[in-house]
Order: sequence, then C-alpha cells, then structure tokens
Amino acid sequence: MSGPGGRTAPAGVALPGNRWDLLDGVVPDSPPRVTVVVAHYDQQAELDRTLHALARQDHPADRTEVVVVDDGSPRPPRVPDGVRLVRQADRGFRLAAARNRGAAHARGDVLVFLDADTTPEPAYLRELTRLPALTADAVTVGRRRHADLAGTPVDDPVERLGPAHALPEPAWLVDAYRRSRDLLDADDRSYRYVIGATIACTRAFFAETGGFDEGFTSYGGEDWEWAYRAWLAGAVLAHVPAAVAWHDGPDWSGRGDTASRAAKNAETLRLADLVPVPGSRPRGLAPARVDVVVRAPGPPASAAQRFVGLDSVCAAVPGAVAVDPDGPDPADPRFDRVRVEVVLEQPVLARGAAVADAVARVTAEGLREVALRDPAGGLLLRVVSRRARARCRRWGDDALFPAVAVTTSDVVALPDEPDLEAYLGGW
Repeated sequence: MSGPGGRTAPAGVALPGNRWDLLDGVVPDSPPRVTVVVAHYDQQAELDRTLHALARQDHPADRTEVVVVDDGSPRPPRVPDGVRLVRQADRGFRLAAARNRGAAHARGDVLVFLDADTTPEPAYLRELTRLPALTADAVTVGRRRHADLAGTPVDDPVERLGPAHALPEPAWLVDAYRRSRDLLDADDRSYRYVIGATIACTRAFFAETGGFDEGFTSYGGEDWEWAYRAWLAGAVLAHVPAAVAWHDGPDWSGRGDTASRAAKNAETLRLADLVPVPGSRPRGLAPARVDVVVRAPGPPASAAQRFVGLDSVCAAVPGAVAVDPDGPDPADPRFDRVRVEVVLEQPVLARGAAVADAVARVTAEGLREVALRDPAGGLLLRVVSRRARARCRRWGDDALFPAVAVTTSDVVALPDEPDLEAYLGGW
C-alpha cells in the first residue's frame, strides 16, 4: 500500500499517542509469522528448557521460527532439528551484536527476543506478538518473573515449575507497570521498563531503529538505549502481563552486593551520555547527545536577530543547542537523540517561562507541536515533538497527535535590528 509521496505505508492500524488500549480484544486475522531470537552463552541446560518451552507454544508451529545466536561459547550449543543456530566469535559480552545477528537472519514479520535463561509459558508468543501484528510500530514487553530452577527437569512445564520455585519479582518494575497502567501512560523515561529478554516488535520497525547499539560490551543497558530510540521513532509501548517468561535466578537489582552496584553504575554512566532526557542525563555536566535543538530563523533575519533569538531561547531551555535554519547535520551523532525541536519562525526575544513550558508540555501531553503566538496572532515559534512527527510521517496522518496554539507575551518579535550590547548587558 502506498502512502503520501509514493511511500510504502506500514500495515495495520495507526494508533494515536500511546493508545494501545484501542486494540483491546482485537486479534490478527491470521497469526503473524514470528522469529524468536534466543541469545545464548554457555548455558546448555537453560537453553534446553527454553527451547522445550518454545516447542510447546500455542502459537502455530508453522508460523514460528527459532534462531539461537551463540555469543562464542567454548562449545557450540546443541539445538533440536528445526532450530537455526548462528554463532559469533567470543570477543567478550556481545549481547547487542548477538540480537542484531539473529534479527538479520530472521524471516518472520515479528521479532521476539529471549535470553537462553528466560523460559516462556505456552501463551507467551501469542500474547506478546498480538499488538505488533496489529500495528507496525508497537513494542511490547512481557512479564519477566523469577524462579530458582537450578537442578529441576528441563522438560517440566514451566507454568507449573516457575510458581513452585518462584523468587520475588522486582518491586520497582511491578510498581512501574501498575502506575503506568501497563505502559498505557508511558512517557519519555518509560524506556526503563522495556526489558530486553522479553520484548517483541515488527522486523521492519526494528530495522528502522537501527537495532541494538553494538557498543555495549558489558551486561545491561543495551535494551534501554534501544527502547529510548524506539520511543523517539514513534513506538507504541505496551506491557503484556499475560505474556509470562521465567528467568532462572533473581533480578539483578535485588542482589545488593558491591560488585553488582558498581556494574549498575557503569551502565547508568553510559546511558547518561546516550539518553539525554531530563532525569537520565547528567544534572550539570554536558551529555554527549543533544536533547533539545533550537532552529534559527531563516533569511531575511540578520546575524544579530538570529543571535538574540537563539541565545534567549537556549537560556530559557537549559541544555538546548542552537542549530542552523535547516536543522542539525543528520550525520552528526550528537543529534541522533533529539527529543524536541524549537523552530523560530521569525526573529524573537524570549523571556519568562513560556518556551520551557511548551517544551515540557509537548511531550507530557503527547502533542505533535505547541505553537507560540503573540497577542495579535502572529506565529513566533513552534515546539515540535520528534516522536509525534516520526509516527505521523510513518502513517501519513498528522491527526495521530494533536497540535495546540498558545498566546504569550513572554516571547516578542524582533522586527528591527536589536541593540546587542544592551541585550547582553541586560539594559
């Protein structure tokens, strides 16, 4: 199907905002073709349990492909007939690369990522892939429960074995799903609730995001970094509690030892540079990635007019970075995490909180943009959500996210050449 400008439009239903609930009770006309990518390193017993559970899924076997990606185990893992084995060299912990390699070998339309030590209950694939089969940009995360399965028979039904050996669920995650109504109320920091061992999305959307960042070569963080980029690309995030998979062992956050804390801190430091949203980025230090950009007005604005507009808006939005009227260089990696653009439609002077309020509002309320106008109705600037713009472009429908206009006196037009000395001196 072709969309505006001859683009190939995605299949399925275009959802506004994060409203996956609009598809409650809806099932695909036919089960999707699914590829399960199972990442493995030297865990034969755990892998046997997970592959046995995948063979028991109530999703049709002829619509299910299983690809095991081995991250350089000392001995190649054994897999049953019908399961594809892909190996990569042992160059340290390369989970991100392993998942990307599995996705590259996939033939299914929906990807499901599992770890070898995370064993799904029989309804897992059916429940987790329902939304991605219905809307092309859905990213679903299952319910990862924990159990001590060491020494138990690998062919025992995990839906009985797991509850019998259950360990505590991580309270921070359970609480987050409860407060967000299973991510229906997702926001810019909900990437933290997308757990890499239990996620699904369409193969096309995964390719569009560029996959996992293979710069991650130690445990943790690659799933959150990818989930944040997916969110900026317009993902609909949904937690699917009926899709249960059992992780063999406790949650990392519950271990509490010094080594685990140090490893968690290393992950947080890396993410602080890669996820520049407030609450995740450094509080005073400059992150490596830019969160908000301010586009200068184009001609015929003078150099002084552009300077005042950019400088005053950046002062009103701490951490914002000024760019040319055409926007940031797409080849500059500093700008690949931009969440909001402030587009100056004419030379302006920003004062007060109006611009900062619009930046906060555009994402908090799930808006496409907030336009600031002067009391006479003149358009001063627009605050644009990257996530909303990406979704609207994908589906060719600007109505998926609302746009609002605000009248303000905090931003004024600069029709004449300003006195820069007076502006800088505060006269």
